[in-house]
Amino acid sequence: MIPDILHLGPIPIHVFGLMLAIAFLAAGHVLGREFARKGYDEELASSAVLWCAAGSLIGARLWLVVEDWEGFVRDPVGLLFTGSGFVFYGGLIGGALAMTLFFRRHGIPWWRGADSVAPALVLGQAIGRIGCQLSGDGDWGTVTTVPWGMAYPYAVVGWPYPPGVKVHPTPVYETLAYLAIFALLWRWRRAPQPDGTTFCWYLVLASGARFLIEFLRVNPVVAGNLTAAQLTSLALVAVGAARLVAQQRWRAAAA
Repeated sequence: MIPDILHLGPIPIHVFGLMLAIAFLAAGHVLGREFARKGYDEELASSAVLWCAAGSLIGARLWLVVEDWEGFVRDPVGLLFTGSGFVFYGGLIGGALAMTLFFRRHGIPWWRGADSVAPALVLGQAIGRIGCQLSGDGDWGTVTTVPWGMAYPYAVVGWPYPPGVKVHPTPVYETLAYLAIFALLWRWRRAPQPDGTTFCWYLVLASGARFLIEFLRVNPVVAGNLTAAQLTSLALVAVGAARLVAQQRWRAAAA
């Protein structure tokens, strides 16, 4: 990680925010290619990214308020406008609602549009986690002695451990997992398949990866020894898997 000390004159530039911007740009490029391949105007991708960015940021902040209500009551401005604390599942819900409105406005069937978004989304996640790693926004893992363990002395949220203590670099784990999932989805997307297949595989693979990596994170347990992110991951895996199974049944019945 690096110190969060970049400035443009008197204006601070947060490393996480910079990587988030790069993530949206990369996602927009991938989405544009998919829109063009499916017969839609490639230029729609720019508008889609703006809609998704707005919905994601609002959803992420609202989720953060729910997760840290005491912190919000104590310092609402600081919590809402800090350079850290982007909660992905809040962003996913907010982005999904925004994209639903976007698809409806432009006459794009939801599942067909979601298939176009899936590779872009997981690539954006991979790049976004690089921002978490560089800024040290609290997404690190538990204390460890593995050779690749890391310390985050310049973390924007503060580093709570004494010198010599290292933790699992879970943002790195997530980046590697999401890049692998992006490669799979990018390869599979051209295969003949019902609308929604690519997006459902995204839900299963990305949420499954997050569920497993969460065991190494320091997030609080909320139910059944699972964190809120793990419970959400299980729900999304179930949704994706259920539709994939239903699609197979429809195919078998039609054969």
